[in-house]
This record gives sequence, structure tokens and C-alpha cells, in this order.
Amino acid sequence: MSREVIVHVNRGAGDSLESAVGHLEVRGSFDLRLQSHGTPAHVHCRLDGDLERIASLPESNYYVDADDELVVLIRVDAEAIDRPVEGTLEVLTGYGSESIAIPVTVKPAPGDVDVDDSLAKPQSTPEPGLLERVGTGTGIGIEPATLGVVALGLVAVAIAAMTAATIGGPVAMAGLAIVGVGFLVALVLLVR
Repeated sequence: MSREVIVHVNRGAGDSLESAVGHLEVRGSFDLRLQSHGTPAHVHCRLDGDLERIASLPESNYYVDADDELVVLIRVDAEAIDRPVEGTLEVLTGYGSESIAIPVTVKPAPGDVDVDDSLAKPQSTPEPGLLERVGTGTGIGIEPATLGVVALGLVAVAIAAMTAATIGGPVAMAGLAIVGVGFLVALVLLVR
């Protein structure tokens, strides 16, 4: 958001006005910069619309010397509004024969942020879970998910062993061997 609007006075011809912006959007006070090109000029300024109730000009008439510039502070009370306010800044010269109107939108000032003492205190870290403590307590850095997979593999081997003992025979023993080898291969791949 710009904090100033520039108006060129007498740039192309006598009693001419040109604005460097088509629309101004602010959150507070802003500057009106009157830049004279060539001859001196009397410039009249006024605020219209809802802008008039929250903004003010120090004066309404200004004299700008030849090839000089004059900065006018337009005070805006953005704290007094809770939604955008629109209006126009009108600049006139040549006793009103030449004028420009610049649309101005004033947005509410950002609200205050409440800061309490709790922001100065370091944040506490949550207690690690059982699997996290076991995984990091082993010294080799096994992750909790790996421990879970190992536990499931041991359960599968135990079920295969009980099945082989109950059924008996070479086919059941071959099944136990396949489950055991699969578990060992998975274990090697996980620990790598």
C-alpha cells in the first residue's frame, strides 16, 4: 500500500493537473505531494464522501512555488473504523477550472496483538511413548515401527511352530521353515 499520492501541477500547460496514481489504498495517514512544473500555482484540496469523516487536511488552499514541491500530510484516523472507508481526494487549480478526483480507500488499522509472559517460557516437549523409549534406548537406534514389524514376525513364527507341532509331518515342517526364512530375510532388510 502506498503512503503518498503525487499530483503534478502545470506539467503540460498552465492550470493542468496530473495524478501519478489512479486509486490510493492506505491504512493510516498519507502524504499529498504537489509538484510544480514551470509556473507557480494556487491549489485547493478537499475530501469527499465517507473519507471526510475520518480524514483531515491542515488547510484547504496551498501555494506551490515554480519548479518546487509541497508535501501536505493528510491525517487519517484508521483506528476509528472497523471496515474499509471510501471517498475521494479532490485537487483543484485555476480557480476550479481544472480538477482531479483521486479515489481513496482507507482500510482499518491492524488490531493490537496481546502478548503475555507465556511466550517467554520455553515450550515443554511431550513425554516419549513406550515404543519410542524402547527404540531409542537400545543404543542402535531401531525405530518403533521396526520393532512392531519384528514383533509381528515373531508371532508368525510362533504360530507356524505350533501348527507344525500339532499337525506334524514333512509338509508342516517345510511350512515352518518357509515362515522362519521369510522372517529372517525381512529382519535383515529392516535392520540394514
